[in-house]
Amino acid sequence: MVGGGVAGLAAAHRAVELAREGGRALDLRLLEARPRLGGTIRTERVDGFLVEAGPDSFLSEKPWALALCRRLGVEDRLVRTDDRYRRTFVWHAGRLHPLPDGFQLLAPTALLPFVTSPLFSWPGKLRMALDLVLPRGHADDESLGAFVRRRLGREALERVAQPLVAGIYSADPDDLSLAATMPRFLEVERRQRSLILGLRQALRGAAQPGTSGARWSLFVTFAGGMGELVDLLAARLPAGAARPGHRVTELARAGAAWRLRTAEGPVLEADHVILATEAHAAARLVRHLDPSLAALLGEIVYASAATVSLGFRRADVSHPLDGFGFVVPRTEGKALLAATFSSVKYPGRAPGDHVLLRGFLGGMLGRRLLDEEDDRLVGRVRDELHEALGIRGEPVLARLSRAPVSMPQYHVGHLARVEAIERAVAGLPGLGLAGSAYRGVGIADCVRSGEAAAERAFAR
Repeated sequence: MVGGGVAGLAAAHRAVELAREGGRALDLRLLEARPRLGGTIRTERVDGFLVEAGPDSFLSEKPWALALCRRLGVEDRLVRTDDRYRRTFVWHAGRLHPLPDGFQLLAPTALLPFVTSPLFSWPGKLRMALDLVLPRGHADDESLGAFVRRRLGREALERVAQPLVAGIYSADPDDLSLAATMPRFLEVERRQRSLILGLRQALRGAAQPGTSGARWSLFVTFAGGMGELVDLLAARLPAGAARPGHRVTELARAGAAWRLRTAEGPVLEADHVILATEAHAAARLVRHLDPSLAALLGEIVYASAATVSLGFRRADVSHPLDGFGFVVPRTEGKALLAATFSSVKYPGRAPGDHVLLRGFLGGMLGRRLLDEEDDRLVGRVRDELHEALGIRGEPVLARLSRAPVSMPQYHVGHLARVEAIERAVAGLPGLGLAGSAYRGVGIADCVRSGEAAAERAFAR
């Protein structure tokens, strides 16, 4: 395995499971260039705060991460969100407005909350209502921006879709493939024509939207943070299998096997290799094996991102913090893409009488901002949180984390590109790919990708 993020760890763990189940010998190596495992997942405890540098949760409605936790026997370590506060705000015209109840990411499904919301103008509301009579589109794939403009209008894009998409994918919606990221909406249009009517019908048919069984909320994490998942997976690997601080510099054929050279010197041979790295790193390793595959991998663009976590005394924050956080439309001209009320969303994230807030920066629309120095970025987030939430005092904790070229961008045509990549990899026996670059960016998607790569290797 090359790459020690969650996809590589899931692949390695699944390989161990399959070897044990099949009574097969397994000599496993997990090589990671960074000095630690986990990729963008990193949890830190400081002064009573629990700070997530990267992902703070996984989706329960995508079953793969939850199923892994059950196989690991650690489901009792999972915690759910406090769904009394399950709502999102949008920063518009200098204040936070709650996203109307029933708004399903891109479109409204409940009439009264939508009509009475000050988030949209009356012309904007009437334009969204045109979705009820507009004809179907005919493209197999189009950008999310073009789709939302076509069906719901400019305000729906600028005030809701764009900031929500930036928070999830760090992407520009005018580049983002609808088919690769939100195929549900494409299918609703094809099946029902109207997004509003189709989503309303889907809600009526769902027992409890956004859950995976009665026990779990939509977002789930570990009591001690997402770093627990990294530690658990690493602990289940054979002793000495995980080798952080080992960067693979060359991948070559060695007869029917593979030869891997590392920057630290050792040369390893393997029957199977899974590249669970960013696509650009995989492209460098296969450039001499299959230049056309390397070119396809190199076409997957990446964005950089950063998070700033700030702790405050609760008495210094005048906003009730009665939600999970807020998103910020690009039209507001702010540095922030979004902010999470971390200590409201999950228990145990801040000491008593304090709150933990986390701001998100960068992405495709804010990439130049990340050229600024750390202190400047922290100051920008502090100032904008002060403005949005009525904060009077200075933070008692500040932590910044950068994630350079870490967020894959699923541009229009992404699925066709991934299919071409998969065909090319199939022509290189013993080689597999896994990770967020291909068929999903979330933790659950990475678990599925890693486990599927291990299962394909054992099936050969």
